[in-house]
Amino acid sequence: MRRIPQQGPSSRQCASAEGIATINQPVIELEAFPCWMAPRAMILGLTGGFGCGKSTTAKFFAERGFRHVDSDLVVREQVLHLEPVASAVRAHFGDSVFLSTGEVDRPALARIVFSKDSERLWLEDLTHPVYYGILRAMLRAGPDVDWLVEVPLLFEKSLENWFDFTVCVASDRSSQLARLEQRGLDRALAEQRISKQLPLARKIELSDLVLWNDGSTGFLKSQVDRIVDSLNPAQAGAHFPENPDVPSSQVRRRNFRP
Repeated sequence: MRRIPQQGPSSRQCASAEGIATINQPVIELEAFPCWMAPRAMILGLTGGFGCGKSTTAKFFAERGFRHVDSDLVVREQVLHLEPVASAVRAHFGDSVFLSTGEVDRPALARIVFSKDSERLWLEDLTHPVYYGILRAMLRAGPDVDWLVEVPLLFEKSLENWFDFTVCVASDRSSQLARLEQRGLDRALAEQRISKQLPLARKIELSDLVLWNDGSTGFLKSQVDRIVDSLNPAQAGAHFPENPDVPSSQVRRRNFRP
């Protein structure tokens, strides 16, 4: 059964129709998630190393019927466009991180926050609670939907309890860097960003299910198919198999339904 958190990431803010509202209670509450009790819905949390292939993996899950939420995209296209958030960013970092259009200059902002941990943490404290509010609203609006939520900092922010199972996509370091360089990211900057995340080996250890992306996209897709096929019986109400035919970093499996 999904682990319902009694207390989630602490927060001073959450998203609301008026923008950002101040709150004193934890972001995650049982009452806020009627979808936790949906009889057939499944919520997977997808994480992995920077440049390991999370987006490609998410596409394969979407092809199998999962609704994909890209956390970075939500922050980029929704959270940073909220006037209270943009105003706080301008007040803290100044006009140099804004374009002439008034939008946040994300590359300029990234250069600052990835070079100084205190600035990165300040920005996360501002934007993440707002994102949590948006995600809660999405999940509440689709209680019967199978969700795949892509969260690069899933374990760093202790979000395991949001999900039925956590999935990590991993690859060797050389493949990681090669993919990032193909995106046009300087190797030094890529190394810097990778260093700000939990080590990949630790993410693998903490995850329920692990996908290896060192081969072809066909090989990655076959692993996604095996995971979905193995999860379907649990989704229907049966106990999860004792030895599921999926790559896993854990010996003990949780049962999806009691």
